[in-house]
Amino acid sequence: MSLTPYTKNLSAEDAAHFLRRTAFGATDAQIRALVGRPAADVAREALAFDQSLAPASPFDPTTGATPGAMIQLTRAAWLYELTYGPHPLREKLALMWSNHFVIGTDKVRNQSALAGYLKVLRQHAATPDFAEFALAVAQTPAMLRYLDNDQNRKGKSNENFSRELMELFTTGIGHYTEQDVREGARALSGWTFTGGRGNKNFLEPQVFTFNARQHDTGRKTYLGRSGTLSPEDVVRIAATHPQTAVFVARKLHRAFLADTPDERAVQGSAETWRRTDGDVKAVLTELLSSAEFYASRARIIRSPVEYVVGALRTLGQPKLEPKALLNLTQTAGRMGQLLLQPDNVKGWDGGREWINDSTLLLRLQVAAALTLGKSAPALDAAPSALALLGSDRPPAALKTLNARQRTYLALVSPEFQLA
Repeated sequence: MSLTPYTKNLSAEDAAHFLRRTAFGATDAQIRALVGRPAADVAREALAFDQSLAPASPFDPTTGATPGAMIQLTRAAWLYELTYGPHPLREKLALMWSNHFVIGTDKVRNQSALAGYLKVLRQHAATPDFAEFALAVAQTPAMLRYLDNDQNRKGKSNENFSRELMELFTTGIGHYTEQDVREGARALSGWTFTGGRGNKNFLEPQVFTFNARQHDTGRKTYLGRSGTLSPEDVVRIAATHPQTAVFVARKLHRAFLADTPDERAVQGSAETWRRTDGDVKAVLTELLSSAEFYASRARIIRSPVEYVVGALRTLGQPKLEPKALLNLTQTAGRMGQLLLQPDNVKGWDGGREWINDSTLLLRLQVAAALTLGKSAPALDAAPSALALLGSDRPPAALKTLNARQRTYLALVSPEFQLA
């Protein structure tokens, strides 16, 4: 059965919970603006984002003098959008999808490829058609390069993309055979891109193309379907497989409900997925207005990027110098989450893996730099306990401290680091 609707109007703590999960964090005023509103309306409005970006970003990846500089500017531009952009839920979803449809800058070192990949993640962040999303991201030069499908040709199959399409993007392990991998690779032959190859051409645009001469036109059998299957056919077959509903619904629950999801709730979202033919927006609308969502508090360990962005949004989005944002991007990488470079093709494991002695120390240092350091943003008053901790009842010990001390201690507390 589907998830249970949350029928109460939002309390202050409900609103804080919603914004901690969907917007990384928020000010007291932003939280209070949602109080008393129906959960379904709040969810629908949050998901009604467009493709507008934060104005006046100081980071332009096309000005990078080397591939490495371009990649650093791309990461910083994304952190800027995560922090100052008008649609934090879109960016949270794009971050989640980057850990699902994984690519990495160890292989993808072209500016247009990275920009095109991020554009697809944002455009389809709350897609009404997961199959269309899977097809769009599969055709990005970034994905074709990362999973070597640009090397896949008739008579000389490269099975990398075919395997990951099922294992990591759609059905998950255990729902396909090695024969499906081989047949899928045959069907995917011919998808490639032109332009932008080599370190000297990292600013030259890469463009998706279908090389018909390199495509295997023979008959294939893939996940129980037979015919002269095209690349588009196999992506759609995998994306609409019944098990894909469960596999991807679990990812959504890990992002918004708990590091260790309740499998009954996952099955509820999977049922909605199947009923709506892979309408991710419908699944998210139900999930973000469910009783299960509002009952799930402090069950997600914020990732390094979520921690940094959450702190800045809770502080009211203070304008940091470009160098400081570049440094925060790199610091998030040292904490285990380098944007556009997950640990491997499976993505970041997340959860308890985010926390160890060294990464926890770095979190403390980030909190200190944002509150106690000489270059810390102006802070006339501490954010409320509601904004920082998700509760209207601040610990008594914080009341005796000044604004900066209170904010620092809240940012390093378990209550802030758990969403």
